[in-house]
Parts: sequence; structure tokens; C-alpha cells
Amino acid sequence: MSHLDDPTAHHADTQRLEALSDGVFAIAITLLVIEIGVPHLDAGQGLGDALRHLWPSYFGYAVSFLTIGVLWLNHHQMFKDIARADHMVTVLNLLLLMCVSFIPFPTAVLADFLRDDDQRLGAVLVYGATFTSMALPFTVLWLWVIRHPRLIDEHVSSARLRSRTIRYLPGVVMYGLTLPLAYLNPWVSIVLFAAIPVFYLLPLNDASA
Repeated sequence: MSHLDDPTAHHADTQRLEALSDGVFAIAITLLVIEIGVPHLDAGQGLGDALRHLWPSYFGYAVSFLTIGVLWLNHHQMFKDIARADHMVTVLNLLLLMCVSFIPFPTAVLADFLRDDDQRLGAVLVYGATFTSMALPFTVLWLWVIRHPRLIDEHVSSARLRSRTIRYLPGVVMYGLTLPLAYLNPWVSIVLFAAIPVFYLLPLNDASA
């Protein structure tokens, strides 16, 4: 087979893709803190009370920060195993970044309406839908890669690929579950939003690499 016939010859190097991804992750994670506004004191209100009143903003910031951070960590680990990026990998990664860059908005919505009994469900659904939309291209990206072994570094073992698949697949399911659960009790979904990134902070067993 000549170089021109090699199916991997026209695959882009992943370095530019990773550099763009790192930039989007960094900007999105930084924008989260901007949504925590400086409190305006009402007559007779102390600063301490005003700061405590902002607890939904702190909560939203912490959960979204951890979620983006964990996603970046798993994205970084994923591309350790990907040696080449074809057109579909690039497109799916762009869809993922589009969702990541959107996260500050539903974070602000959740923070503003978390204490509102009438609007809490809507805020939780927007938040959950964003995270589900984010998990979907991430999962499809990985499934596409493992179905096209030419994209994978030749030194990566099949056991390691299985380990990653087992780790990544539950994400879209867990975030998807937050949507129907929100109709039963929005606070259950809120607890899941906090628990899922903690789960993904656990290290991947790379002993089989």
C-alpha cells in the first residue's frame, strides 16, 4: 500500500484538537466564577448574611467546576490512547466543546432559581439537559474510536480499552436519569449532579495498559 492509499495518512494529528479543547475547558471553568456576583446589601443587612444568601451560587460553581474538571481529566486520559483524529473525531469533539462552553449559563440559572419552589424544576431540567448533552458526544466519541482501531495508539491494550469503555458509558445514563428523576423530586437530581463528578474523580486502573 502506498502512502496515498494509507487510510491513516490523512488523519490530523491530535495536538491541535487537544490544544483547542484545553482552551475551551479553561475558559468555561473560569467563567463560572463570574456568575457569582458581589452581594448588594439591603437596609440593615450584614455582609455575612448576604454572603450566606449566595449559597446556591457557591453550590452551582462547585458542581460545575468539578464536572468540567473531571471531563477535562477524562478527555486528557482518552487522548493518551488516541493516536490519530479523523473527521468524525473532530466533529464529535467540537460538539462536546460546544456543550462545555455553554455550562456557565445553566449554572447561573440553577443558582438563581434553586430556592424558588415554582421554578426549581425548570432550572434543574436545564442543568441536567446540558450535562446530558455534554456526556453524549463524549461517549459517542469514545465508541467511534474503539470501533476504528486505526485511530488508537498501537501500544494500548484491549483490556485498557474495555476498562475505559466501562468507565465512560455510565456517564450519559446517569446524567440522563437526572431528567425523569427531577419530576419526582428535583433535589434527588441535584444530589446526583454533585455525586457524578465525585465518581469520575476515582482513578482509572491503568494496570492493563
